[in-house]
Amino acid sequence: MPRPTLEVADIFRDHGAAWRKANAGHVSLDQIKVMSAIARCRTAALGGHVERCDDCSYTTIAYNSCLMGKFRNGELATGSTAILAAFSVLLR
Repeated sequence: MPRPTLEVADIFRDHGAAWRKANAGHVSLDQIKVMSAIARCRTAALGGHVERCDDCSYTTIAYNSCLMGKFRNGELATGSTAILAAFSVLLR
């Protein structure tokens, strides 16, 4: 499945700092942490690896996805579970 053209992480990277400044005093530390984790997702900040096609030698860099960290139950949340947990923190 191809990645969408625009992701939440793109919005956070482009507008997150201005939004946090405009909402200073109304954003919790947990919300800031989640926004930062989402913004770093699939960037060089988390590392990556080179993928190369053996047939045509097409090469691309695949950046690592974020692991949203540990949530209330102490289990590591990944994938859609992490996204749902992250948004529940953001929407508090």
